[in-house]
Amino acid sequence: MGALMLRRLFVACGLLTAFACSTVSSAQAAGPYGTIHVGNWIGGAFSDDSTGAFSHCAATTSYASGVSLVIGQNIASAWLLGFASPDFKLNTGDQMAIDVTFDGQSQARLFATASSSNMVIAILPASVARTFQRSSLMVAQAGKATLQFNLTSTGPLLAVIATCVAKVKADGLNSAGDFAKVAARSAAAGDGGNGTPAAPKTSRSADRNAEKNVGKSGTGFVISASGHILTNNHVIDGCTDIRGNLSGQPVSTLRVVSNDSQNDLALLQGPAASFKDYARIRDRSVHSGDSVVAIGYPFHGLLTSDFTVTTGIVSSLSGLWNDTRFLQISAAVQPGNSGGPLFDTSGLVTGVVTGKLDGLSMVRRTGDIPENINFAIKTGAIRDFLDNSVVPYETAAPGGELKTPEIAEKARGFTLLITCTGKEPVEAKR
Repeated sequence: MGALMLRRLFVACGLLTAFACSTVSSAQAAGPYGTIHVGNWIGGAFSDDSTGAFSHCAATTSYASGVSLVIGQNIASAWLLGFASPDFKLNTGDQMAIDVTFDGQSQARLFATASSSNMVIAILPASVARTFQRSSLMVAQAGKATLQFNLTSTGPLLAVIATCVAKVKADGLNSAGDFAKVAARSAAAGDGGNGTPAAPKTSRSADRNAEKNVGKSGTGFVISASGHILTNNHVIDGCTDIRGNLSGQPVSTLRVVSNDSQNDLALLQGPAASFKDYARIRDRSVHSGDSVVAIGYPFHGLLTSDFTVTTGIVSSLSGLWNDTRFLQISAAVQPGNSGGPLFDTSGLVTGVVTGKLDGLSMVRRTGDIPENINFAIKTGAIRDFLDNSVVPYETAAPGGELKTPEIAEKARGFTLLITCTGKEPVEAKR
């Protein structure tokens, strides 16, 4: 899908300004002017055909499902998200609710309007735009239809779109060019082009883009004799000064070797001499009902300084919205367990703990409090990531069953507390 679908994205009615019209004008948006090309996303700047005035910047990418996403920002600095497919059979002006879930945790309900027979457009609140920008997976549900979208390059994409809007508002459509290059130059200069921060913005963006340094912590485990350490990408994302230590041992500085935001995995490396052992990966799949052991450092600074051990079973061989990259487990996990090893009863790694179901969101959606619904990344994704990172890990066949204390004692030699300093947005006090 290219310029034609982009021209249909923002029609020349209230969707461009008030975002609250029930009828749609027949006018279309002309363009693209200039180019936006970030990863698989393509787009540019667009004008209102009825006036010729600049209206918005947008980009699109398509998926194997046949559905395309379109993300854009209009002249009023509001963000919108479009879903388009030639298979959609919609009545222009129809409205629908779309529930979106990001990385299996953050959830939001969007209210979309059909701008044509094959496209719906939803307003993105500022908080949802920020979540979209930093997420690697989005699941959208409308009625009985559920669609999954791997989000790649969305961080730089939204920055480029915001730069496009700022540049064209300041200099006109005649200034349109390669907006990715403009954004790169602006980032090097410390702004998003013409003094506009390169991030999703609303009329309060100057306040919302403020950041503060915060301490972050999670879990990781040594996966090779060379001191390679596996953890979740979200544990170290945006961090500086990453450190790790075995329980009761001195702290070592760690460096990032590689990361995979889509599968939420990161590879670090520390001094090999500091680690007593390394984990082995189970060489075959687990089954629903198999017993598992999760080890990690939840709520570091509030609970024990040692790691904690929880047990449970494999509840399902797929995660949220039937995502087959994940296991659903009943072993209790909390913030800080992320990136920790999940073991079978032989003490072999059968997953990387990645998160838990958002209880408050589920209460709002269903009225019930979920219990023991947690997730781990399967060994298939782990091995692919390590192979791509050229790490000499070891696999093993499950052997004799160990008692939980024996598994924990074995893990003590390679399970680390990961700490770092990261940034998070702060809301301005009013």
